[in-house]
Amino acid sequence: MKNAAQKRVDAGTIEKAIAALHAKLGNKVVTSMEVRRQHANTTTWLPNEAADAVVYAASTEDVQDAVRIAAEHKVPVIAFGTGTSLEGHVNAPMGGICIDVAQMNEVLAVHAEDLDCVIQPGVTRKKLNEYLRDQGLFFPIDPGADASLGGMAATRASGTNAVRYGTMKDNVLSLKAVLPNGEVIRTASRAKKSSAGYDLTRLFVGSEGTLGIITELTLKLSAIPESVSAAVCPFKSVEGACQATIATIQSGIPVARIEFIDAMAIRATNNYSKLNLAEAPTLFLEFHGSEAGGKSRPSASATSRPSSAAGRCNGRRKPKNARSSGRRGTMHISQ
Repeated sequence: MKNAAQKRVDAGTIEKAIAALHAKLGNKVVTSMEVRRQHANTTTWLPNEAADAVVYAASTEDVQDAVRIAAEHKVPVIAFGTGTSLEGHVNAPMGGICIDVAQMNEVLAVHAEDLDCVIQPGVTRKKLNEYLRDQGLFFPIDPGADASLGGMAATRASGTNAVRYGTMKDNVLSLKAVLPNGEVIRTASRAKKSSAGYDLTRLFVGSEGTLGIITELTLKLSAIPESVSAAVCPFKSVEGACQATIATIQSGIPVARIEFIDAMAIRATNNYSKLNLAEAPTLFLEFHGSEAGGKSRPSASATSRPSSAAGRCNGRRKPKNARSSGRRGTMHISQ
């Protein structure tokens, strides 16, 4: 941390950059310590290292102006969405300018027939799904926190739905970004199929702000599943849980989530959430499908196959007890 502090941009340069920002962007530039510290807040062991100023951008043009001034004065730039990252991305160890894109939070277009939408980077996952709900569509990437979608693209977020829907790299069709020199580029079109040029979209997804600041995204959407059900499967061993996961995916079962927790983590979960789960290696599964598939599940593949897979991996053919409930039910498989 001492070395990082020594590399901070000198005060004179910062003052000139902030003066230029005030002249161009007015009251969109904030330098109060409280605001700056809020934009460097982190839940990691890293100390809070605030930027020297925060710019509340409301458009791509605002981002361009801020980046051009930063480039002219050779001042670092840190993009900020909602600050939910756990890795300290928003810290500014060398000082510089934080560009907050939370005000760029509009859904610009929804093309339901093409299963895609165009949004600004400050739109959060929950806001987008609320906007899409009445059209029978949703954006499936769920990292847990209600993160901004610009931040999710920049960090290549995934989540528990990745087994069925992939990660952000699979669901960003195109993006607009401001490069370090202030130039704006668009990486691709909305076309699903294209072999022309470099795949710049995937280069930017996961680049964590090092290549540019994302100011617009075109996202792939999915239909809201008619039926959702869940299962909790304890196992005798970690190996058994792993083998059951492999068998489930290879069998083509429509599993949307499949998460593993070992016995120690189950004990911690029980203590924290006052649950009584068996302290054993456990899989938590969620299945997405149609109403017809859900109704036929007890007698067809969607239950019998994972149950038998779990039984085989535990040295059993069938579970002792399995019960399922309703349209969005939970099936508990006891071994």
